[in-house]
Amino acid sequence: MSEAMELARRAREASRELAHASSQVRDAALCAMAAALIERADAILDANALDMDAARQADIPAPLLDRLMLDTSRIAAISSAVLQLAREADPIGEVLSGRRLGNGIWLEQVRVPLGVVAMIYEARPNVTADAAALCVKTGNAVILRGGSIALHSCMVITEVLADAVASVGLPRDSVLYLASTDRAATDELMRLHGMIDVLIPRGGAGLIRSVVENAKVPVIETGVGNCHIYVHEAADLEMALPIIINAKCQRPGVCNAAESLLIDDAVADDMLPTIIEALVEAGVEVVGDERTCALAGSLVTPATDEDWGTEYLAMKMSAKVVSGLDEAITHINTYGTQHSEAIVTGDYAAAKRFLDEIDAAAVYVNASTRFTDGAEFGLGAEIGISTQKLHARGPMGLTALTSTKFIAMGDGQVRP
Repeated sequence: MSEAMELARRAREASRELAHASSQVRDAALCAMAAALIERADAILDANALDMDAARQADIPAPLLDRLMLDTSRIAAISSAVLQLAREADPIGEVLSGRRLGNGIWLEQVRVPLGVVAMIYEARPNVTADAAALCVKTGNAVILRGGSIALHSCMVITEVLADAVASVGLPRDSVLYLASTDRAATDELMRLHGMIDVLIPRGGAGLIRSVVENAKVPVIETGVGNCHIYVHEAADLEMALPIIINAKCQRPGVCNAAESLLIDDAVADDMLPTIIEALVEAGVEVVGDERTCALAGSLVTPATDEDWGTEYLAMKMSAKVVSGLDEAITHINTYGTQHSEAIVTGDYAAAKRFLDEIDAAAVYVNASTRFTDGAEFGLGAEIGISTQKLHARGPMGLTALTSTKFIAMGDGQVRP
């Protein structure tokens, strides 16, 4: 039996026991997981050092190195997020609706676990802990497959978490890791229809496209973020400038960082040079349309058609002058990835139109796109940010990892 098939079999068995574990036991598992991350931090850091050395030798870009890197403060933050999740309300068993049918049957719809979740992600060791904790909390077994560049980190974190789960009497196989770096093993995992209940890819456009095109199991599409900030004609520059800098520079290698700047023609002469100068001073490479280049001079290089649809995940940003709200909305809906979009304006009507007409999982007025995050939205840890429209959209917390079941209570009814 192949590694992928064996892991799926073990996860399926574990999921049956995990689904019926009490909320108290599952929360105890999360508390044990949080404690184990701190207690075994040295082993995790040693593994991460191996990954970081290999990544530097492979000339991995700085923003991706930042996503890979762990230190004691980041491990503490991961542990804290897991512990916070233990304090969240348990969604399993929640009654969504209940009513008496005309035939006397009492019908309820309740939340239940999905079963076996597979997670394929890139070089982000923290996702290992986030995904495992969310799945255990919701009674799901999980099979993890991180990027090869993070192999040592992810495997050690998985071992630490699996040991912690077992310490409270739950199946150790509730948290499993596909260790093979062979692409064929990942491809097989994606094809295990009937054994994997849902597959969640988390990473760049190439990874997500590959999973969506090749998977034979249900997929929740996540996270490519070509996010925009639109400076409307009624914008205040003192408000717009820190929003733009934060959205682009606070952490450029993540999916909710802004990649494109749109500026209304009515305020471009006054605002655009100042904004571009601030971005460049912050270390951002700006590419722009003809009008932007004319206004910003040598600070900007010409953009190509590809730039409007590019998720840079780096200190680079496209900039374009638009004729007004109509063109801004059309541009964003054409080139955006339905992730996070923002308008800066003091005009209520313009803000309302932007909110209504932009097709994205999160739409902002006068705030940075960097807030699209499970913790920031009060969901606890997140397993990803869904950019699709079925089942879950936006940051996916606990309820996104559940399905529902109808429970019918009768006293002898038969259908005529």
